[in-house]
Amino acid sequence: MFKLTWRNTIRHPLRASLTVIGMAVAVLAFTLLRTMVAAWYSGVSASSPVRLVTRNAISLIFPLPLAYLTKIQALPGITGVAYGNWFGGVYIDERHFFPQFCVDAKNYFELYPEYLMPEDQKLAFFRDRQGAAAGRTLAARYGWRLGDAVILKGTVYPGEFRFIIRAIYSGREATTDEGRLFFHWDYLNESMKKIASPRTDQVSWFLIRVARPELAPVVAQKVDALFKNSLAETITETEAAFLMGFVSMTEAILMAIQVVSWVVIGVILVVLANTMVMSAGERRGEYAVLKTMGFGPRHLAPLILGESVILALAGGILGLALTFPAVRLVRASLGQYFRVFPLTWTTLGLGLGVSLGVGVLAALLPAWRASRVSIAEALRKVG
Repeated sequence: MFKLTWRNTIRHPLRASLTVIGMAVAVLAFTLLRTMVAAWYSGVSASSPVRLVTRNAISLIFPLPLAYLTKIQALPGITGVAYGNWFGGVYIDERHFFPQFCVDAKNYFELYPEYLMPEDQKLAFFRDRQGAAAGRTLAARYGWRLGDAVILKGTVYPGEFRFIIRAIYSGREATTDEGRLFFHWDYLNESMKKIASPRTDQVSWFLIRVARPELAPVVAQKVDALFKNSLAETITETEAAFLMGFVSMTEAILMAIQVVSWVVIGVILVVLANTMVMSAGERRGEYAVLKTMGFGPRHLAPLILGESVILALAGGILGLALTFPAVRLVRASLGQYFRVFPLTWTTLGLGLGVSLGVGVLAALLPAWRASRVSIAEALRKVG
């Protein structure tokens, strides 16, 4: 039966080849779109359950006083606190965008063990007030090396700021963002003091580490209670919830991408089903002859099902194989937009499962029709 199924599959080489190529393109598009969705959620999935973020209750764009730090540190269950600001400077011009953060460097990197730096570079970064730490991907993008100077023009913070690359960090996990630039909050704050800016001694958020994940809701409630009815009330949430707030802003885009990914699969399902209907229609006489030889519906249906599954899986496997270089190409060309573009085993498994499902569904109608074919009617139309 397998030999007969295989011969039926390759009976029309051009038709089979075009069907396999179409299936491969569809699976490639499907996996790339699903990977794009996974990239959007990569920060959420990489977040730690023991990290909390405290921000202004009105909005993240409103700052918090640095004086909150000592009060937060005094709360039980907290094992570390750091703070930071979004900088938003311009490097060369607006097209060369990358995330920039001024942070309480020593404490901040202690709370993020997934950022890996050689010890000598880490010490050099901590000691140099003007020093900066760049991600490996970001450094490779601009060809930065240790000791290079980077000049950023402030947008939120007025002025021109010069930094020296003292460290280049790498990610412990594949989902760790290696496209960021970090520098010292103290350096920025001193610059703001010189011009008497109202942003002096202000931070955008506090990053809190708790001893155990189950303490997170209790600590969050206590932090917010400390500053209730103050001029700058706070909202404290888990790191995952904080990052999810940014993802939810583009929820409509994500939904559209997911819908398009399934539409692509629907289109190739119709194409493969049409191919199988054509093939089964051409072989009605053959099926009638097989029935006269004692072959029943339980034999004919697997012939058509097997042919459809072979075509679908061949295209699916080819599409999955093409996904690997395609993902590398996207990372190289769109790295400034997708700093993490993770191709996961879940996505690959979903692509293979979709291929198998398409093969089965496309064969249902022609298999049912072939199993019900009348011997006399089919033989009457032969020739």
